[in-house]
Amino acid sequence: MTAQEQPASQRQRIDPYVGQYAERAVGMVASEIRALFAVAARPEIVSLAGGSPYVSALPLDAVGEMIGRLVADRGASVLQYCTAQGDAGLRERICDIMALEQVRAHPDEIVVTVGSQQALDLLARIFIDPGDVILAEAPSYVGALGAFAGYQASVVHVAMDSDGLIPAALQEAVQRTAAAGRRAKFLYTVPNFHNPAGVTLAAARRPQILDICRRAGLLVVEDNPYGLLGFEGEPMRALRADDDEGVVYLGTFSKTFAAGVRVGWALAPAAIRDKLILAAESAVLCHSSFAQLTVREYLNTQPWLEQIKDFRELYRERRDATLSALDTMMPAGCHWTRPGGGFYVWLRLPDGVNAKAMLPRAISSRVAYVPGTGFYADGSGGQHARLCYSFPGPDRIREGVRRLASVIETEIELRDDFGPAPGLR
Repeated sequence: MTAQEQPASQRQRIDPYVGQYAERAVGMVASEIRALFAVAARPEIVSLAGGSPYVSALPLDAVGEMIGRLVADRGASVLQYCTAQGDAGLRERICDIMALEQVRAHPDEIVVTVGSQQALDLLARIFIDPGDVILAEAPSYVGALGAFAGYQASVVHVAMDSDGLIPAALQEAVQRTAAAGRRAKFLYTVPNFHNPAGVTLAAARRPQILDICRRAGLLVVEDNPYGLLGFEGEPMRALRADDDEGVVYLGTFSKTFAAGVRVGWALAPAAIRDKLILAAESAVLCHSSFAQLTVREYLNTQPWLEQIKDFRELYRERRDATLSALDTMMPAGCHWTRPGGGFYVWLRLPDGVNAKAMLPRAISSRVAYVPGTGFYADGSGGQHARLCYSFPGPDRIREGVRRLASVIETEIELRDDFGPAPGLR
């Protein structure tokens, strides 16, 4: 029984402020990933759940010394307020980073945020009225779905395949929304090494997606945390590189430096940028000078491009360990994506096996993953699971896949004996 399904008197005893919350707060729930963190952190459990970067690969001694010097030499500015738009020097370096994906930008077009997650919240704040339609891939990043739900959006999912978002499916979703007398506010997409699906939008499809959105007057929100973490070749050309006015580009240092600094950014057309700055001022007044200047100093003094190459090789090795283990150990009926970068494999379970229903058995078998239901606004996706390979070492990954395969085999036996798990969608 959910909190909303409980009798009013019972809800009142649990929370004396029931009835006083804003309507948008009533449906707030913890994400399926966050709810797993406490369990998955137990040392006996192999966690293929949360998408944590492997920050131990950083030169932590050098980073620590850098931060010490930064505070000692420039503490009066490092520990002071700054503007809501963010440090100008950092914004200049962000332009250099986006240039690796062929994006031409000026520092004045950038707003620094608390990770790209805050950028999603600010965009939702300035664009979404209750009931507005947002188009998003199926599946889609759980943090984005949470931000959109917080402002009472109606998310319409658009199908993907192994080459990413399907242009025909997007066109159909736009037309279906218009036929219902509604207009989508924007398309939200993770084009590179998708979270959770692991797929990448094919180069040939990118101009098609942009053309559909231009003709429909539809803004594109391009969320790109993993774009520099590809395992083959140069970074893909960003959508923003081909449309300055129709695309808001979101980036973050969480995956290429350190998640704990919580620094991201939005590159937006001027009018949207101005609204983002106003929204940021009302939310936090300004962002952390300490975090921003730490990132700026890292980019100015450390071999960050070489570090990204090190991360690529580390994650490639772990991706390979994951795919090899899946190939060797998974029972018949399982299928999975083969990511060219990033952190994630999207696993499809055999017919009749429900990832959410299976999770308690997996935890008992000391392995964790994220059920696919967390990545759909309507709670579908029960036949899927997201596996993250970024944090455990290769041997640990292989053991986790072995345990998971055993759990799936048990579920198949139970399905054959008693029928499919309830609630499978």
